[in-house]
Formats: sequence, C-alpha cells, structure tokens
Amino acid sequence: MQVEPLTCTIGAELRNVDLGTAAHDADLLAEIRALLLRHRVLFFRDQDITRAAHVAFARKFGELEDHPVAGSDPEHPGLVRIYKNPDQPNDRYENAWHTDATWRENPPFGCVLRCVECPPVGGDTMWVNMVEAYARLPEDVKAKIADLRARHSIESSFGAAMTMEKRLALKAQFPDAEHPVVRTHPETGEKLLFVNAFTTHFTNYHTPANVRFGQDANPGAGQLLSYLVSQAYIPEFQVRFRWQKNSVAFWDNRSTQHYAVMDYPPCHRKMERAGIVGDRPF
Repeated sequence: MQVEPLTCTIGAELRNVDLGTAAHDADLLAEIRALLLRHRVLFFRDQDITRAAHVAFARKFGELEDHPVAGSDPEHPGLVRIYKNPDQPNDRYENAWHTDATWRENPPFGCVLRCVECPPVGGDTMWVNMVEAYARLPEDVKAKIADLRARHSIESSFGAAMTMEKRLALKAQFPDAEHPVVRTHPETGEKLLFVNAFTTHFTNYHTPANVRFGQDANPGAGQLLSYLVSQAYIPEFQVRFRWQKNSVAFWDNRSTQHYAVMDYPPCHRKMERAGIVGDRPF
C-alpha cells in the first residue's frame, strides 16, 4: 500500500488497495484505521466493488445506520443512496459545512462514500480538519467556549422543507441533541471544535459571566456561534477531492466536516454512503 498525503493538514490517498479484499485482512484494516486517525479522510481510486463488498468493508468498523430522509438500498440496509439529478435543482442539503447527523445523540463514527456516477466536471467534495480549527483559535476564545454546550437539530435542516406536520413528526422521532462545543476525540484524546450547520444555539450561554442584561444573550451567543461555525471555511484546514467513478472516501466523522460542492447541474451525481454508528460526544 502506498500513502500519498494530499495536504499538510488533512487527507491522504491510499493506492494499491482493494477494499473488497481489505475487509478480510485484519492487519490491513488496522493499518487503515491508524491512517484514518492520522489523516482524518482517506481516498481510494478504482474501487469497482459490489454494494455487498462496500457494506462489508464499512461494517468492519462498526454497525451501520440508516438515514430518516435519504433513501437506503433495499437489499443493503445502511447503504444510503445520495442520488442527484437535473430534476432536483433545489435539493441543497449537502452544500453546507457539516458533520453528518450531529442531530443524533450518537453521531456517526465515520462514513464510507463511493461514487457510482459523477458529472464530467464539478461535484467535488471538501473536508476540513476540526482539530486544527480548534487548535488555531485564540486562547481567549478557547477559554470562553471550554464548557459551552449546543443544540443540533434535524428539524431546522432537513425538516425545514417539509410540511409542518411532517416536520413536527420528524422532530418527535429525532429530538434535538445536545453536545459539547469542544469535543474530545474518543481515540486520540484531541480536542476539536464540534459545531456545524446542524447547530442552532448554545444551551448554557446565558450566565452572569457572559450576559450583563437579558438583551446581551441572543446577540452575544449568536455572534459567537457564527464565528465558531465559520472556522470550517478556512482553506488551510481543508482538502478538496475530485470524484471519478468508483472513487471512495472514508472519513472520521468525529473530527471533520465536509461540504459537497453543488456546481454541476444539470448533470447527474450518484453516490452511495455507508454511515457507521458512533458514540456519544464528550
């Protein structure tokens, strides 16, 4: 196996690896996991594998989860189909910086995403290293956010385009989750910034240390949250990947965010993603 880092901060391409075979090689799986922790997102080209092999590889890292809005392959539960076509010009869920499913109490450990069909140009995906985003914050900001917690909502994102009845039913099924603003990575012990497009507000900002009068609360908290969310936009923390058919990305969902660039209409873009069940952030 050859490992080619793509930036100084995040991302590496792994060559001479077949993921169908890797699923049955314990030593290779351990090496891939170690590289995932180091580079945060791994890329593989020319993976002409079956859906069953895709699922088998992802399951070596944990159980898989379905998505309540995006459809799954009926024969392979947990393999979510992210299919875009020219008839969906307003389907804009992906083109925002986000960590997958932080509206869950236990967001995913990671995801294995395979390109089935892509446009001839455009449709790239970007990832960002949120460990680095936290490390480079000013020390006074780190002190201010050390104990903050925040809400993450599926209702205000996927639910926003639904009718009121469907939106409220979705929220009843998946109530807002509360997570620390600064998460500790469960395997590496690194601290990272854990707010994204699913984050709606802080839950414990309104204290005498932060608020002089009641009118301070909303602008103070809102401006701070916007500033923290914007740290994902910094190019020095990012990597950008150009898809080809049978390319695969495997990312650590705990320490990254990603953004699917929607610059390709009216072309098709078909991706299949296996999301791996994670643990509760702390």
